[in-house]
Amino acid sequence: MAPSSSVTVDRYDERVCREIFMNQNQPNHLVLVLARQSSDERRQTKEVYRAMYGEELVEHLLRIKEANPESEPVYFGLWLWMMEPPERDAVVAKDAIERGSANDYKTIVEIYVRRKSSHLFASKQAYFAKCRSHMDKDILSVEPEHPGPKILAALSTSHRSHHDEVISQHIANCDAKRLNEALKKSDGGMDESSIIEIFSKRSIPQLRLAFSCYRHIYGNDYIEALENKSGDFEDSLRVVIQCMCAPYKYYSEMIYMSLVAEVDKKVVLTRVMIGSVEVGMNKVKETFQMRYKVKLEDAIVERVHDDDNYRDFLLALSNASG
Repeated sequence: MAPSSSVTVDRYDERVCREIFMNQNQPNHLVLVLARQSSDERRQTKEVYRAMYGEELVEHLLRIKEANPESEPVYFGLWLWMMEPPERDAVVAKDAIERGSANDYKTIVEIYVRRKSSHLFASKQAYFAKCRSHMDKDILSVEPEHPGPKILAALSTSHRSHHDEVISQHIANCDAKRLNEALKKSDGGMDESSIIEIFSKRSIPQLRLAFSCYRHIYGNDYIEALENKSGDFEDSLRVVIQCMCAPYKYYSEMIYMSLVAEVDKKVVLTRVMIGSVEVGMNKVKETFQMRYKVKLEDAIVERVHDDDNYRDFLLALSNASG
């Protein structure tokens, strides 16, 4: 079929798209073709596929996924993988908000913490286009009520207010001291309002510097200072801080817990593997091996033994670049 648009199609891209079209019901072939592509290569593949076949590759993969429930995990993974980041954020956010559990809160944290302000704005636009509602509003309306959305709302306010803010060492030192004071409520709890205020007024880079200053001033990480605190707010705060300040550790732990879980965690595993590619897969792999004394690839082979195609997809992601 001749190209249907003005997109320049070289022979390699044309061959790749033809392989996708001819092997759509053979997930092992699709994994070989797509799962190791960089973001630029995936974008080019989608453009050429559209030119050659007159349809969006992501929509095509969705139809294949729905028509092949026995191979759903690998097709679901390829479908997410081939999306642009804002579109992918909208899909996983919608799913997490609909489920509304405390565990799904981590999905939204990853989006709010990993994205720059301009990218988060694009993700919210994609969410609105998909759901005809605002992501921030839907997060706050999650039932049962959970303190996590309050922290996310503060981060959302920060994203709207800070785009190219100059990072201030003085402000970070002051915030570190306020963070320490927030631990010292007379009833043994935390001063949640102070935490929310700091999060709403500082950019993500400024917050990272504040937590770094806390470690320098007080000799330990803030997460360690939270160890003797218990409660939903403290648990939610730990997730945000780790994802923000130690993303390689966060993603290596999420991958490990998904691999060893007794219940099926393929949806979570797919999400955090793709997230690991975005933050830096090589660093995540180094952290994983250091922490669990096994290479990520070996852990995948050992733990994912019920679906060869999905296992090969994960192995390909473990060597992919953003």
